[in-house]
Amino acid sequence: MQKFDVVVIGAGQAGIPLAKKFAKAGKKVAVIEKRVIGGTCINDGCSPTKTMIASARVAYLTKNGAKWGALSDNFRIDYETVLKRKNDIIESFRNGAIKGLEKEKNITIFMGLGYFETANHVKVELENETVDIYGETIFINTGCSPRIPNIKGLDKTQYLTSTSLMELTEIPEHLIILGGGYIALEFGQMMGRFGAKVTILEKSDTLLPHEDNDVCVAITDIFKSENIEIHTSTEILAVSGDHRKTVSTKIKGKEQTFTGSHILVATGREPQTKNLKLSFAGVKTDDNGFIEVNDKLETSAKNIYALGDVKGGPAFTQIAYNDHLVIVDNLLKGKNHSIKDRIVPYCMFTDPQLGRVGITEDEAKEKKLNYKVAKLEMKYVARALETGETKGYMKAIVDAKTKQILGASIIGEQGGEIMSVLQMAMMGGITYEQIRNNIFAHPLFSESLNNLFMSLDE
Repeated sequence: MQKFDVVVIGAGQAGIPLAKKFAKAGKKVAVIEKRVIGGTCINDGCSPTKTMIASARVAYLTKNGAKWGALSDNFRIDYETVLKRKNDIIESFRNGAIKGLEKEKNITIFMGLGYFETANHVKVELENETVDIYGETIFINTGCSPRIPNIKGLDKTQYLTSTSLMELTEIPEHLIILGGGYIALEFGQMMGRFGAKVTILEKSDTLLPHEDNDVCVAITDIFKSENIEIHTSTEILAVSGDHRKTVSTKIKGKEQTFTGSHILVATGREPQTKNLKLSFAGVKTDDNGFIEVNDKLETSAKNIYALGDVKGGPAFTQIAYNDHLVIVDNLLKGKNHSIKDRIVPYCMFTDPQLGRVGITEDEAKEKKLNYKVAKLEMKYVARALETGETKGYMKAIVDAKTKQILGASIIGEQGGEIMSVLQMAMMGGITYEQIRNNIFAHPLFSESLNNLFMSLDE
């Protein structure tokens, strides 16, 4: 049995930096990865999707260039170039991650499926052999994969996931998307801009059911303006078909059938814990298979930790990365950090973006807080008018007494960047009055945070 101080199962956005920092600290580290180094983010998540979304935005601007006085004739999509650009970036990022691990002399990489025999004993099924590894401390960073719902006929029908959609070599003629969350919307708008007809079927009453209603309405209106067909309150009854796919539904009590060339299943993600044999290590999971952890990311088993999506909670790369910082500070630097009450920012990379941080207005109501809402439509933002990017709005929730910012929803060009300004204010305890009176460079999008908070004086 090979012995290590640290075993990292899953080389994702928490596992890689974690392994490197423990190795630099003089620990003997094993990294186990069953698929490819880099995890979902680099290989089939953030990097490739945002690369393709960027191509789709350029296509949209080119096609609609007359609005800015830039006319384009014979517009077409060179999808082969789109895919090559995406694949080149994946390869670059992945190779960088691999080299970063390989250059650390204290790291050994095992490419294979790892699972527990006991709390300290992990077996790894390599291509030609099975090896046994002993680890004093074990970190689980295996992430999530697309969740496939139990829909009649789905197991007999060829469908796409967020991973396989990016492997298509042609643009779908008509893409039917099951789901109306972040993944569904990013892919839906992207493929619509590449030329596909897109139909979105969402079971909830609105798109993005966890956001405030005005966010849902604004995003829905933006999508409809791009001729994307949206149906909410939709129950999927069955799917079928070979070359042509059929989706049978019931929408608000009325049966309706949709036919398209491709089906994308975007109904959420599930933890990759089924093959880990966690019970052998005494690691507890919830009813959905997510690993249960405390505020310091400790599992129910001593010296076993879980980081990133596999532990549940907000499923964002930035959370996984912050998880590794908490572990490093606590185990290598002797600190006592916690994941409790940390600020969680995120951005949906539709166009315009949705940047979100802190609480929503609905949450403020539920908690019966003494709050005020500042709101400014982008059509009143100077920079938005000048760039022709007037869709969306800025919205912030503030404490009426302390004047601290509690949360923000920014729908607009550079929405994530504007949100980040407010996140920094939240971290630093800067009041909305200070932002209202601050001098920003003119004419930036962030400059209109002055006007956003002036609305509270009316």
